[in-house]
Amino acid sequence: MKKIGMLGGMSWESTSTYYKLINEEIKNRLGGLHSAKIILSSVDFEEIEKFQHSALWDETAVILSEEAKAIESAKADFLIICTNTMHKVVPQIEKNISIPILHIADATGKALLKSNIKKVALLGTKFTMTEEFYKNRIEENFGIEVITPNEKEQDIIHDVIYKELCLGICNKKSRDEYIKIIKRLEKEQECEGVILGCTEISMIIKQGYVDIPIFDTTVIHVLEAVEEALK
Repeated sequence: MKKIGMLGGMSWESTSTYYKLINEEIKNRLGGLHSAKIILSSVDFEEIEKFQHSALWDETAVILSEEAKAIESAKADFLIICTNTMHKVVPQIEKNISIPILHIADATGKALLKSNIKKVALLGTKFTMTEEFYKNRIEENFGIEVITPNEKEQDIIHDVIYKELCLGICNKKSRDEYIKIIKRLEKEQECEGVILGCTEISMIIKQGYVDIPIFDTTVIHVLEAVEEALK
């Protein structure tokens, strides 16, 4: 079994889900007392969040690159970054390590193709929804059209993530707002599925809350990591 490097803490709420799901999947596949071989480095999200909202992405890349190097030094065979947004700085991190990074957007693109999705809605932080690093990767590498909410909806989604979900708060009103946004994108934009493009969104949105398929990037990323670990 390969050793999984996990770069987490962004937020720790979703990182704990990663750890739990990876070990559950290893146990399901191997049985007995098997668990995953994991090296976890968890950062202080307060520091990262301030750099994010100040557009100081190079500073976040330095922090995450140092943590990635430490994970590599601890003999991890590959790396997963347990957040969607910080994949924005994957190119900088890759320059500092020699082990591969399993990109969350690539794992999601494969899952979309497998489900024959041609047009998908993307929910996440405003950084993920508005910038090119995530949307373009799926469109260019997998030929899938990615639709994002309007500006007002993006503000709602973003604020709920940072002011509630990252603090462990699950609010029914916020869930209802998310469902309303997804349903509008399905009806008006004819989206065939929705990407939960922030690892915390699955705390309040589950399959069955809306009619179209939900692609939970946390679960998708976990399954990709387990597949790699067991190769």
